[in-house]
Amino acid sequence: MPHYTSYDGTELAYRVLEARDGSAGPPLICLAGGPGRSAAYLGDLGGLNAHHTLVIPDSRGTGDSPPAVDPSGYAFPGLAEDLEALRRHLGLARFPLLAHDAAAATAQAYAAAHPERLARLIVVCPGARLQGELPEDAREIFESRADEPWWQEAYTAVQLLPDTTDLAEVRRLLLRAAPMAYGRWEEPQRAHAESEGEQLGPVPRAGFWQGVDEAGRRAVLARLREVPCPVLAITGDRDAVTGMRAGELVAESFPDGQARALPGVGHYPWVDDPDLFRQVVEDFLGTHRPTP
Repeated sequence: MPHYTSYDGTELAYRVLEARDGSAGPPLICLAGGPGRSAAYLGDLGGLNAHHTLVIPDSRGTGDSPPAVDPSGYAFPGLAEDLEALRRHLGLARFPLLAHDAAAATAQAYAAAHPERLARLIVVCPGARLQGELPEDAREIFESRADEPWWQEAYTAVQLLPDTTDLAEVRRLLLRAAPMAYGRWEEPQRAHAESEGEQLGPVPRAGFWQGVDEAGRRAVLARLREVPCPVLAITGDRDAVTGMRAGELVAESFPDGQARALPGVGHYPWVDDPDLFRQVVEDFLGTHRPTP
């Protein structure tokens, strides 16, 4: 894997998926969430490399990137500065950015600090912790699926996870709870979920929100009102992890933000409906004419 040197001299890893059609446009940088999860779970994001080169970094302490020397390096403002170092390494004046799940916080911190560098921003199934809210619709979506065969086992796992410290048991419970993150529970979803436990880094995960106080959170939100680029929040109407309302709140934080809920998909829309996900992203990026 190629590497780049970040602000503190750390060599961080990233992978490149070249555009299959030979497009020479600016790459789409794609950030993995978790937090603290190896970016391998993004795959090719439902074939987004058909018309776009994808640059997919592993954040500190995940995948092929080394751990942070200072714990603050795991917090999302520090990860945003790693992204800025990657931009400089790639020689990009402006670029489109896609961020999934918790990485939406990293993307917002980057947008607040470097608004002139973003051409477009896509956040996929974000939470709204940075907005200071925890919407209830994810729980409502989960409860609405109580007639599905996996539901009772997933419900029990969700109740046990907060108090479980043994890593092997955490991984077992994550797999039992996994169906709630998908629009349906079939072979592609099962295969995708199998890797989650091994891809999570407990230390980067624990450090993601550390050291960000209320004043810092509000300062980021205030600066988002000055970000000029178009922003799209993609959510899934079966996402029982972050729901749909959080994406709406993130979109509302920007002057040119919009939210779009995709039908029949959960927290990983490129797994549930790769064709729909790819079309929505490509339309927003201007790859094709927008569909009605």
